[in-house]
Amino acid sequence: MLSRILSTLTLWAVILGSLWFFGVHAAVTLVTLLSALTLYEFYGLTRKMGLLPFRWMGIAISVLMTAAPFYISYFTEQDDLGQSLATGLLVLTLLLSCFRVLGARDASNRIETVAVTVVGVLYIPFMLQFLVGILMRDGDSGNNLALCLWVVAVSKFCDVGALLTGLAIGRHKMSPTISPKKTWEGAVGGVLISSGVGAAIVYLASTRFPVAMTPLVAAIIAAPLAITTIISDLIESAVKRRADIKDTGTLIPGIGGAFDLTDSLILTAPVAYFIFLFLD
Repeated sequence: MLSRILSTLTLWAVILGSLWFFGVHAAVTLVTLLSALTLYEFYGLTRKMGLLPFRWMGIAISVLMTAAPFYISYFTEQDDLGQSLATGLLVLTLLLSCFRVLGARDASNRIETVAVTVVGVLYIPFMLQFLVGILMRDGDSGNNLALCLWVVAVSKFCDVGALLTGLAIGRHKMSPTISPKKTWEGAVGGVLISSGVGAAIVYLASTRFPVAMTPLVAAIIAAPLAITTIISDLIESAVKRRADIKDTGTLIPGIGGAFDLTDSLILTAPVAYFIFLFLD
């Protein structure tokens, strides 16, 4: 537990320090790096399941998918072109996988190779690039950065709240076959703490958020995001259980790999992006 706390504090220090000095460019770099590392670990897990994805092709597309839309928008001021690129790269992943698989894999696993390569790109970089999409919203980039950090904080405090509440009063298992330690009491605690933290952040830094983002609105929005966080975390647990491992890596002491760090954000990022559309 101590190593987990120290790693968490260190990570937040690195993130906030990077954002302080380099702003949105640091945010895009962090999302791009974590997305690529997560996809690398995901493909590693699928190999333990006997599947053979095109790992490096997928990672190269991941980098383009998360970084290119922002910089296309930044340099050309064409937001639609940047957003369309992510969808185009997803299609490109399928096309390249179909071409490559005819000569790179034998007949016994060609369909599986195409499927797991495309699913990896869809599940990780395509979803995480919605964090970059939040940064690209119309309006002040500082406010967009605050919104992006707010999503991360709400998601991560849901994890913390669920863990602490579950340890304190957890009795009823949520999904014993996927994640035996998760309880319904912990889930409720995680959602409530996320709502409280989301409201508190907006209250303390109201000038950094859109006018429509009041503490009450923040608390309401945080609830579905927290629920999505719990589901997202369970999906990662299911993948790890299928691969028969506990942690996806040893990159971060006390936490595990990059996948263990981003798991709660993968499904939460697109949900937050579309909710924020109603704040415009």
